[in-house]
Parts: sequence; structure tokens; C-alpha cells
Amino acid sequence: MDLPDALYPLERLLSSFREKSMGSSRPPRLPPGAPLSEHYTIEGLVRYSEGRMFYLANDKRPDRPYRFCWECGSDETPRQATHCISCNIAMTHREFLISLRWDKDAHNFVDFFEKEFEHGSMIVPIDLFQERGAMCSVIDWNQEDFLLNQSSPLSTEMLLDLAQRLCGMLGYLHQKGISLANIQAGNFLVRPDNNYIHFFDPDIKSIQDEPVALENRGHELPFLGKLLKQYCPISESSIELLLRNAEEGAFKTPYEFGRAIELELLKVRSGSNYNSIAAVSDVGLVRNLNEDNWGWRKINDTLNIYVVADGMGGHDAGEVASHMAVNGLCDELDLKLKDSLKPEVALLQQVLHDSFRFANNRIKSYSEDIGSDMGTTMVCALVSENHTAFIANVGDSRAYLIRNHQLHQISKDHSLVGRMVDEGHITVEEARVHPNSNILLRTVGTEMDVEVDVFTLALEPKDIILLCSDGLWGEVSDTNLEFILNSHPDLRVVAQKLLQASHIGGGKDNCTHILFQVS
Repeated sequence: MDLPDALYPLERLLSSFREKSMGSSRPPRLPPGAPLSEHYTIEGLVRYSEGRMFYLANDKRPDRPYRFCWECGSDETPRQATHCISCNIAMTHREFLISLRWDKDAHNFVDFFEKEFEHGSMIVPIDLFQERGAMCSVIDWNQEDFLLNQSSPLSTEMLLDLAQRLCGMLGYLHQKGISLANIQAGNFLVRPDNNYIHFFDPDIKSIQDEPVALENRGHELPFLGKLLKQYCPISESSIELLLRNAEEGAFKTPYEFGRAIELELLKVRSGSNYNSIAAVSDVGLVRNLNEDNWGWRKINDTLNIYVVADGMGGHDAGEVASHMAVNGLCDELDLKLKDSLKPEVALLQQVLHDSFRFANNRIKSYSEDIGSDMGTTMVCALVSENHTAFIANVGDSRAYLIRNHQLHQISKDHSLVGRMVDEGHITVEEARVHPNSNILLRTVGTEMDVEVDVFTLALEPKDIILLCSDGLWGEVSDTNLEFILNSHPDLRVVAQKLLQASHIGGGKDNCTHILFQVS
């Protein structure tokens, strides 16, 4: 099979997926009050990410007679003393964020730490140690939040500022001989006072004494483009295209990418309102990998596409399948509809159906070529001038409509329990806890020319569309979904509340959802 040029980064993505999959399982959770290393006491687990557990900790160690001074390094000050006996600085208690990782390449991070690199966009660790079979990296905690806890999109100004600073940081690291293995949302913290975003806790691919060779300086840019694209406002089509090009390997160096970002900065328009659209994707509380993917794209002035895909656990490279599904659908719709400003309803229905099937067949052909078994669910909404939504789905990722504060499921689940509900054998609530709830009857990428359901929905002002993987609806009842969706006017806040509800429900699966409101 001859693949489009845009598919070549999939080899890198597939390799990254397999490397992450080969890592050891997540260590047991540390309870509050547990001592860690010589200086720290765990306050609590605050976040899971792929290959990471993040803890808040302090330096209160009542089990030790002496306190450690972070200013001079003395560990001889009696616990009851108020000042260090060596440097006389006040001995105030400090709080820390500790990243606990268990990947097989953590030794590269030790070499990175020992180099003591500094950059204005990067938070460097103050301590590093191995304990309980994991590598622990420590930074001072100053009330920062995780970028993982921020709903998409970022403002255009924040997005481009972050992109430009990261290009500068990558250039600095390359000069120091550092290549990164990956860049993901779990590598970023947001300051509470000014929303300034810092990079931290990097995954190190390699470290050498001489600068990274020029031909190898584009390695990180597809990861960076993919990440930034997920925080890009749907209205910024030229920026989205730029980031998509970066994801597909169009830029060879951070400098080249940074210059392209600089040109977009000159065109930024301030004051856009982003509270009527939001997206979140999270690994959950049990899984090690996030195999969900999502995307949105402005096709032209009258058409937008929104997509959620859930790579199937237990299949080889579900993350790659969901990635291909989202990009393949968006690319095909872009190709067929970009110049269609007033398309007929029948045309949009057919093009959406055919583009969905195109994405399915591309995944199936690719998996056969590489000898892999990959699959995904997918649900999407093609919205025409805010008047009509065309919903398409395969699998059990869902589309909901919220109209006049009431929740309605639009899509139909292609699952065994979904069929049992339709036939009246079990209730919707019984389906949630049925032992065969994970059996799907139809999926994307596992057979050629899959049957696709397409629904046409006339939209009204203030309608809200929710697209989500089963990591949301499987953990949160429809009653609670409806309540949360009506709880706040800012959909970015609502998206985070939905994620929190999925965690409270158990967080057993990856959780991804897109929300948008009709103007």
C-alpha cells in the first residue's frame, strides 16, 4: 500500500507507543504521610499522567531529629530550631511537587539532571533519586496547576507564545546535546498568577557532549505540533494548518518552526471568546497509556468538524489507530469540502459517510501492511453554518445533544449491550454494569468498508453538542451528565467538571470529550 506523505510520522508514533507499552506497570500508590527519601513526606497524589504519578510533598519529617537546610545543605539543625545553625536562614517548611516515573529510559534523566541546565521556559529539578523501583524528580511547588487540568483551547496569544518559547528551548537543548523522546501535556505546569506555562520533567531520548546534528533537530517537532494543535482554537485555521504541518514533519529545525510561528504572531487578534468550545483528554486513574485522540478543524467559513476516537484497549497500537482515524477523517473532509461554501444536505451526508469509511479503510490497510491488529471507535459532528449537525459514529463513543437543559443521546452504540437495550432485554442502567459491556459489534479499522451511522440534526441557538469516549459516559450517569452540563456557562469549566466526575466514578478508562455551543 502506498501511504500519503503525511503518514510517515506514524512510524515514529507507533515506535513511541510500543516503547511506552513495554514499560513496567504503575507502582503502588503512596499514602499521605509516607516518608520518601531523606527529606520528604507525602501529602497526597495529585495527578496521573502517562508513565507518571505526581505527588505533593513537604519537608516535615517528624521521624528525624534534624532538619535539612535547602539554602546551605546542612542537615545538623535540631528539629525544634527556627534558624539553620550553619547559615542562620529561617527554617520554614517547603512544599514540593514530586514526579514519580518508572520508564526504562529514566537513566537518561539522571545524566540530564547532573548537567544542571537552565532555561527560562523550563523548571529544573532540585533533587533526583531512585526509590521503590521508580525515579523521583523534585521541584519546588508554587501553586502551579497542570496543563493537563486546562481545557482546550488556549487563547491564541498563549498558544503562540508557548510555541515560540518551546522552539527557543529546543534550540537551547540541542546546542547542549540533548534530544527529547516526546513532548506531551504532562510536561507542562501553569503559573496561577499570570497563566505562564513552564516545561518540566522531560523525557530524554539521548544526551551527548557535542550539539545535536542539524539533520536530527526535527525529531521533537511532530510531537510538539500534535500537542499544540490540540490547544488551538478552531477559528484559527491558518495556525491549525501550521501546527498540522509541524505534526507531519514539515519543519526540520526548531528555528525554522519558530520563524513560522513568528509570522503568525504578527497577525494575532486579541479579545476572542473561547468559552463556547472546550475539549479534554485524560489517561484516567487506572490505565498507563491514553489511547484516545480527538480533533477539531475549520474546513471553510461555513463548515467545522469535531471528532473523538477511542483506540481499543487490548489491540496493538490503539493510540495509533485513533490518531489515524481523527486525522484521516479531517483530512478527507478538508479535501472534499474546502471549496464547498453552500453544499446541499444530501452531499454533506454522503461526503461525511464516505470520508468516515475512507479513514476506516486506511487504518485497515495500514495495519495489514505492518502486521498489526489495531482498531478504534469514532464519533464526529460536521456542523454547517451552526444550523445543521451531521453526526456519524462507529463503536460506542457517543454524541449527545443538550437542548433546553435536557440531555438526549443522538448516536447509537454498536455494542452487544447496546443491542440488548434496543431489543428490550436489559435497561440502560443494567447495561452499564453488564459483564459484556466491553464487547463491540462494529469498530473502525478492523474490517474494510465498515457500516457507518449518519444522523442529521437541525440545531437551535444555545444547543450544546457533547462528543465523548466511554471513559466519560461509562463512569458518569446521564442524570449527572445533564446536571454538570447545565452547571456553568463556560464550557471549559464544564469540561473539567466532567473529567472530575469520571475520576469520581472510578476513572477506569481514558476519558475524552469535546463540547461546543451553537451561537
